[in-house]
Amino acid sequence: MKHFSFILLGLMLILGLSKSSVYAELREHEVTGYVSIHELKLPGSPEVIYDAMTGEIGGWWDHNFSGHPVSFRIEPKPGGGFYEIFDEAGNGVKHGTVIYADRGKRLTFEGPLGLNGLALHLVATYNYTAEGDSTLLNVTINYSGQISKENAGVIDQVWHHFLFDGLKPYIEAGKHLE
Repeated sequence: MKHFSFILLGLMLILGLSKSSVYAELREHEVTGYVSIHELKLPGSPEVIYDAMTGEIGGWWDHNFSGHPVSFRIEPKPGGGFYEIFDEAGNGVKHGTVIYADRGKRLTFEGPLGLNGLALHLVATYNYTAEGDSTLLNVTINYSGQISKENAGVIDQVWHHFLFDGLKPYIEAGKHLE
């Protein structure tokens, strides 16, 4: 560690930088963490519900950067992307990366989602459990970093909206089977 300090000091001297000539502003921000947990029962097997929540999800996921994306999809495989494609030219954003995929059992992805640009780590896990001819879906969202308690409450409300105002009516109307 000592050697690193001497190397850094040496680089600063070589580049002509000193404490008085550095123009960056350094500010501290609070690091906090929160967990949101949502549970709902959906008609259909865990595999059917998993499939409805992966691949093209634009039918029920309605928050986006572009207004009218040509594609909104989650690739259900390790390393797969959670993409919003803006236009036919392929412009878009990667909202997250899949880190665990087991069809009908669990899907986990990480990324900033709509909070792109903040120092924030978000991990969303979908757990699927069969209950007769239905699926009990447990969604846990862990997030930490540059986030206020007020914004954490907004994130919780947005996830509630995705699941209960978007996904649930989409599944119950059978739109995932069209």
